[in-house]
Amino acid sequence: MQGLSAVMRTINGLNRLMGTVFSWLALAIVIVCFWVVIERYFFSNTRLWMQDLYPWLNGVMFTAVAGYALLHNDHVRVDIFYRPGSNVTKAWMDLIGVLIFLLPFAYVVWVYSFNFVSRSWGLFEGSANPGGAPGLFVVKGFIMVFAVTIALQGISMLIRSILIIRGRNDLVPHDYRYETLMG
Repeated sequence: MQGLSAVMRTINGLNRLMGTVFSWLALAIVIVCFWVVIERYFFSNTRLWMQDLYPWLNGVMFTAVAGYALLHNDHVRVDIFYRPGSNVTKAWMDLIGVLIFLLPFAYVVWVYSFNFVSRSWGLFEGSANPGGAPGLFVVKGFIMVFAVTIALQGISMLIRSILIIRGRNDLVPHDYRYETLMG
């Protein structure tokens, strides 16, 4: 059980790091968008690569922080049965939900996007816009990052569920317990 707890803490730490780093892209998005508007309306100039950049940064940010959002229980959930349930009930619901929905979804995203992303990387694909930004292949690569981070966080949720069902709440970090996440 100690080993499972260590794996859970490692996954949580990785997703916490990803969320902390990539959430800063929100500031970059605002700055780039602001500058595009300033250039367009005050200097009558447009740089197509900058117009490509802020939606691309947005895509990277949201795919990279998906595991972080899952760690903090920030995804949409139907709480009719979940919220009033006991910790053990929540653990069972998470265990079943992760096994039936989340992990298969991550697998499908990985499998169905693999060729799409590989082809893009093989071509070093850039923007379809003339004069647009290079590096679209990097943005598309974050589809794979999304699948991995949510799958890893799903594994962390499975471990938390197993520990709680087995009565080992002491091995679950305080900030990852249900009463902390739902409170």
